[in-house]
Amino acid sequence: MARWRVASGQRGLPALPLLLLPLLVLGPWRAAGHGGKYSREKNEPERPPKREPGGEFRMEKLNQLWEKAQRLQLSPVELSELHADLKLQERDEFSWKKLKAEGLDEDGEKEAKLIRNLNVILAKYRLDGRKDARAVSGNALGDGTEQDGLEDPRLEKLWHKAKTSGKFSREELDKLWRELQHHREKVREYNILLDTLSRTEEIHENAINPADMSRVQEEALRSRHAELRDRLRGISQGFDRLQGISHQGYGAEAEFEEPRVIDLWDLARTANFTEKELESFREELKHFEVKIEKHNHYRKQLEISHQKLQHVERFGDHEHVSRNKERYAMLQEKAKELGYKVKKHFQDLSGRVSRARHNEL
Repeated sequence: MARWRVASGQRGLPALPLLLLPLLVLGPWRAAGHGGKYSREKNEPERPPKREPGGEFRMEKLNQLWEKAQRLQLSPVELSELHADLKLQERDEFSWKKLKAEGLDEDGEKEAKLIRNLNVILAKYRLDGRKDARAVSGNALGDGTEQDGLEDPRLEKLWHKAKTSGKFSREELDKLWRELQHHREKVREYNILLDTLSRTEEIHENAINPADMSRVQEEALRSRHAELRDRLRGISQGFDRLQGISHQGYGAEAEFEEPRVIDLWDLARTANFTEKELESFREELKHFEVKIEKHNHYRKQLEISHQKLQHVERFGDHEHVSRNKERYAMLQEKAKELGYKVKKHFQDLSGRVSRARHNEL
């Protein structure tokens, strides 16, 4: 059974059957198509129940998650990140349905991965019903603020050492803070996946005799263990790198600024790429970093716009309120659109590196 837990201040999830978890944690959902007294269904009761045309997603369960997130009053930036994650989840689920119809997921591994990804989303945005769950802001904005905390005393120690060393400029401290937050998020995600795997193993142990486990089930569990070992190795290597930076500062040879791009480049240099392929990947990472920076810009503008709108709604006239609402709505859509493009691009790049590394093995 997997036991490589990384300290992150996160408790284990309750032991529930894996397939039921995404449904149970959401609580009693409203039946699809039954809105309030001003809804279409109430005013046109003769029509069959169906999702309102303004729904964000084609899958009803994702619309219900989106509605729950809005009731939790997540910040505008968190909502834009959640929207991108759900959009990617929806894309992957539709792709899986096509594969299943063609009989290409006989062992159920791709379906299990979709469920694991959904569990990560639920925990990431406090949609899993756990009161102590905390939000994760992917590739957090580099404003140098410390209100979120790093949760791990080792990371806190590195941050304190860097701040007091005098070796870092303000921009470099912002960059290091982003990297420390990114490391914290990787640890959180690892622990969620570890909990999921542990529950899966417990279900197998309680439901069947280990001798009766099929070769397909054994291979699936081995694959998940291998994935966790890769993640743990990446976390360990990432911490060693951050430890070196906190002691010595950033060298002039640093090629990339964004944490996700740095991770991808480190993995690519140890993958089975030819020199030409590696150079091509480097150029694509440069374009990817520009895309991330553009997304971060719109996230920051969205947060500023939200604060300004709150102020104008209190003290401004109707014209100012209307104008600020229009700008806020535009920035919301832009942040959602870029968020999805960044996450999709990251998923594609990660897949290419992963395949190259496994080909080497």
